[in-house]
Amino acid sequence: MFAGAMVAIVTPFKNGAVDETALRELVEFQIEGGTDAIVPCGTTGESATLSHEEHHQVINIVVNAVSGRVPVIAGTGSNNTAESIRLTQYAKDVGADGVLLITPYYNKPSQEGLYQHFKAIAESVDIPNILYNVPGRTSVDLLAETVGRLAELPNVVGIKEATASMQRASEIIACCGEDFDLLSGDDFTFFPQMCVGGRGVISVTANIFPSLISGIYDAFTGGEFVQAQKLHHRLQKLCTTLFIETNPVPVKSAVAMMGKIEDELRLPLAPLAPANRERLAQVLREYELI
Repeated sequence: MFAGAMVAIVTPFKNGAVDETALRELVEFQIEGGTDAIVPCGTTGESATLSHEEHHQVINIVVNAVSGRVPVIAGTGSNNTAESIRLTQYAKDVGADGVLLITPYYNKPSQEGLYQHFKAIAESVDIPNILYNVPGRTSVDLLAETVGRLAELPNVVGIKEATASMQRASEIIACCGEDFDLLSGDDFTFFPQMCVGGRGVISVTANIFPSLISGIYDAFTGGEFVQAQKLHHRLQKLCTTLFIETNPVPVKSAVAMMGKIEDELRLPLAPLAPANRERLAQVLREYELI
């Protein structure tokens, strides 16, 4: 159902509030760059520090700015099942095409708890669900066998898999079948994961270089595997630099250096360290992004 080069879009702030004008302009930049879907309110969108009202606001802005040109997959996950259902219902009501559901963080449910959490959401709101597994952030790992159980539910259509493991990617395909949308949650593994059956990426790097990310996908799906491999290797230095500190600190600084947003984060995230800022700027110059 969902495939391609997708962006985990940043949430621009100005004087402490969501910058609607900048967000709309970022959506246009993404669509012009060939991005296949917009994903607001994910980790990169600082969802953890958005109020419920701001969460609604960002989803609504993106849905309206996109205006049906590409799918919008709204981040509506939470470690509170009832809250996630409410956010998911809102996303459906305002016209999102799907939702991205993070594994519950902090409370560390068992595999059965994870299954029941996602099952409750899938059965409460009739909208395509993409699961999101990123153990490094949540301290809980959604195992392939559990994904396989969830894939039997009609609304569960895919997973953003961010373990960076090709073995895990292969296990998910074995458990869920080829019709299940396996999406990379790590820019580093976008190309390798497609080689084992993945269908795309929800990308951080696409925030600053959407045409490179979409170029990898287009080359791969067009049978130009050598070109896709070359673009994959071109991506690596830029991608590495965007993770010199906790995401989304470097990528928001990069988008700001490109003149598209204010360089504004919310605590507990702190501004990029001066040495890392200079390193990031140098790499952006190398890629002719600034």
